[in-house]
Amino acid sequence: MQPILKIENLTHTYSVGTPFERSAVKDISFTVNKGEFLGIIGHTGSGKSTLIQHFNGLLRPTSGRVLLDGKDIWAAPKKIRDVRFRVGLVFQYPEYQLFEETVYKDIAFGPKNMGRSGDDLDRCVRWAAKLVGLSTSVLEKSPFELSGGQKRRVALAGVIAMEPEILVLDEPTAGLDPAGRENLMANIRDYHVNHGGTVILVSHSMDEIARNAERIIVLKSAGILMDGTPAEVFARGNELLAAGLEVPQITRVAMALHRRGVEIDPAVYTVEALHRQLLALGKGGGVC
Repeated sequence: MQPILKIENLTHTYSVGTPFERSAVKDISFTVNKGEFLGIIGHTGSGKSTLIQHFNGLLRPTSGRVLLDGKDIWAAPKKIRDVRFRVGLVFQYPEYQLFEETVYKDIAFGPKNMGRSGDDLDRCVRWAAKLVGLSTSVLEKSPFELSGGQKRRVALAGVIAMEPEILVLDEPTAGLDPAGRENLMANIRDYHVNHGGTVILVSHSMDEIARNAERIIVLKSAGILMDGTPAEVFARGNELLAAGLEVPQITRVAMALHRRGVEIDPAVYTVEALHRQLLALGKGGGVC
């Protein structure tokens, strides 16, 4: 696969030279491939939010580099704005950043600043609204009249309308009810599949990451604890738990069954996979 984003020995230290000096990210290196759906997980204070703010230059490394298509994003600081068009970042609770008079104008803000206008601007606004599940009937409404879930979709559409090569999502489903979370993640999966963009999902929920990511990076104490496929990461379930992190609920079930002597893979992380294994055992006489 072709790499699109490369993090090289990245360190970010706050309050340098003071008694409060602290490295939120320390000597981190990894590569993100084009078209990949990457999950980043870690407990509070592990460095997740600090790390992703380097991807589009909102933060500048204390040391190390961020390479986009092989080029250091800080090689030409005056062009950092162009990087932010290519790497779209949706913050946690992005609805608090809505400010325009109408939903349409809020979604149009980003692409308009990229120079789009007329029919081209209208096309990308309506395309992005449809992609995140917003009906055309809400486009002329004030975003402040909408529900929390609808506001979240408006904010997401505003970033997607810029058609970034990399879409970075920081806890996009925080505060939503279960139905709202799944609906929004379905929209994000559709974007990933149909648009072919690279998606980086930051979440505190192992279940959410397990259901969506093709690869997972686990952060702990400002560094990388694990980097691998979901199967590789959840095969180390006991290590995750010992580090104070969670595993998907279905993995907990599989681990408990395995401890009781049921011959199944304790690293299983989807209901469907566990169901298949139990059915196979049942046919072989291994499960009562």
